[in-house]
Amino acid sequence: MILGMTVGSLVDYLKTQSEKGVSHVYLSQAARDAVRSAIKVNKVSPKAMVAEVPKGNERPAPGLSERKGIEVKSRTAPVPQVKAQVVPPSSVEIAIPSGDKASQMSALKQQAEHWPPAQSLGTLRQRLVFSSGSLDAELMIVGDAPGFDDEMTKEPFAGKAGHKLNQILKAMTLQRSDLYLTNLCKFRPSSPRQTTNVRKPSEQEIASCLPLLKKEIEIVKPKCILALGATATQALLQQESASIAALRGTWQSFGGIPVLPSFHPVYLLRNANDAVAKRKLWEDMLMVMEFLQIPISEKQRGFFK
Repeated sequence: MILGMTVGSLVDYLKTQSEKGVSHVYLSQAARDAVRSAIKVNKVSPKAMVAEVPKGNERPAPGLSERKGIEVKSRTAPVPQVKAQVVPPSSVEIAIPSGDKASQMSALKQQAEHWPPAQSLGTLRQRLVFSSGSLDAELMIVGDAPGFDDEMTKEPFAGKAGHKLNQILKAMTLQRSDLYLTNLCKFRPSSPRQTTNVRKPSEQEIASCLPLLKKEIEIVKPKCILALGATATQALLQQESASIAALRGTWQSFGGIPVLPSFHPVYLLRNANDAVAKRKLWEDMLMVMEFLQIPISEKQRGFFK
């Protein structure tokens, strides 16, 4: 600001700059003193009287931010935020070599480790939770996405949900090593200030990993798939509006492979006293056993009745 300007001229100048859309100007020490006096004597509104750090080597006087009506701001330009480009799943080819199932699955896992369609979203964590179990399994179990315990162990269906699933399998005379376990989404969905909390994967997050699941199915070639939970069921069957209550108990299909929807173990943990839900899930398990021709005792048929 030019020294020697009268208070009235200074106020007129600030008003003019304000009308032009200028929100910050630099005032010299003398000008700031004049403004302060004008505020006291003439009760001039200080709204437009805002100082900004000037270009070059000039700096406002110490303690400027404490002066009435004066706001100190930096002229440093904000760093532009560059949004990462999302990689469509269809644009990435999965290369599976010829050979046995183990070598094919190993190659698929290596490609999944830094899967571009998933990682480009910026909404998934970095640690891959791929699968566990037998590559020769007749039964494949598919969930929605890894949780905290899954991420820690790098295996699907870990923690309390995994323990509940183990109990169900034991009642079926099966164990984890007899089947193949995996998720639609191969990375844990992230959220702000995340600790052990989990969230449902979005449609975009699921779609980004669906090509990986399709390749898993092609390699394992299970006789049937058990889809646990509404998210996994709706994604596999492309029925977004259908509820798990409406779909469970009836055989569906994914890529020509029979799919049976059922409740997720987490649902049973949240409804531990719901005997009806337990019986419905068990009826689904009996259907799987019958399909795979696993012997069923009368005691087993009567569970949770």
